[in-house]
Amino acid sequence: MCAKSIYPDLENQYQIPTYLKWPITLVEGKGCKVRDSEGTEYLDLYGGHCVAVIGHCHPGWVKAISRQAGRLGFYSNVASNDIRAIYQQRLIDFSPRHLRRLFLCNSGAEANETALKVALKATGRNGLVAMKGGFHGRTAGALSVTTIGSYRDQFPSLVRDVSVAEFGDLESLQKHLNSDIAAVILEPIQSMNGIRTAYTGYLSNLVELCHKNGTMVIFDEIQTGMGRTGSTFASERFECKPDLLTIAKGLANGIPSGAVLATEEVALEIKPGELGSTFGGGPVACAAGLAVLDAIESEKLIENALYLESVAHQMLITGPVSSVRGYGLLLGLETTVPARTVTRFLFENKILAGTSADPHVVRLMPPLTIGEKELENLATVLAKFPV
Repeated sequence: MCAKSIYPDLENQYQIPTYLKWPITLVEGKGCKVRDSEGTEYLDLYGGHCVAVIGHCHPGWVKAISRQAGRLGFYSNVASNDIRAIYQQRLIDFSPRHLRRLFLCNSGAEANETALKVALKATGRNGLVAMKGGFHGRTAGALSVTTIGSYRDQFPSLVRDVSVAEFGDLESLQKHLNSDIAAVILEPIQSMNGIRTAYTGYLSNLVELCHKNGTMVIFDEIQTGMGRTGSTFASERFECKPDLLTIAKGLANGIPSGAVLATEEVALEIKPGELGSTFGGGPVACAAGLAVLDAIESEKLIENALYLESVAHQMLITGPVSSVRGYGLLLGLETTVPARTVTRFLFENKILAGTSADPHVVRLMPPLTIGEKELENLATVLAKFPV
């Protein structure tokens, strides 16, 4: 086995800088556990940015992508494909009933950019409204509606002007709505902003307000989708009907994949040649997506997320945690000390968790396959935090 320092040095020698990395090299994973190059095992409550929705190396997922790779590794959407056709039907059946069309792509940023393009085309309008504290991706179009942190400021020549409303404040949104606003884009739960939620009824009232103005609503469910909030999608849990909905992260459990869901009415506005994605809907990605749907449904992972939500809200208020935010297994632990000191302590105790733009919120986005045992482990470690 190679020495611990070789892999990071080798990566850094060739990689353009991205994240500030954890001081470990992960090489294996199974379920909600990952193992580093030194053989140390960690409880993964971060899921690689909310991706490992059915756990690492799920047996059904491994079998599905291996089988498909042996049949047909790739062909683009220029030809129909059996596994893609089956997957699209399954994903639509899993999705909110009013969204009957989809576009498959590679990532969340691409999905959001596509949704914005579709809304602009379908309405014939030019304006967009985003929410303060929202994150929708780092590519040019997605960056234009990303308002959290300094992402936009880093590349000012790439972004277009958008209106920015306060999340959770309908009066603020009303001030920005006019006859030129094509769409409002928002996350039902602002994950990177500290698992920030709005009051009950806000999202359904927002949809109604926008539709009265002839404005489309885009729900970015890249982190809230695929059962994570204790329902298929957050829009279902909050009983509202966006015109467009974007998915990625857990969609294929780690195989790059994204999707845009749309109503029939919106889809009719798009003509052949106006959208495209070379790798979107690749056979292996679709096989992975089918395995995710199979696991979510057969293992009752949505029900598990909903059950563990109530467990977490009671069990995890201990040590430095004063309250718990969020739904399902998209959770934020509000801390009485800086969140980074808590995640560092958890790391030292072999638990992986994330931070957010809120310096006092630890984010948990574990595989939906975890159980009470893993939450008890977390609570035990938190209780030992030196406050």
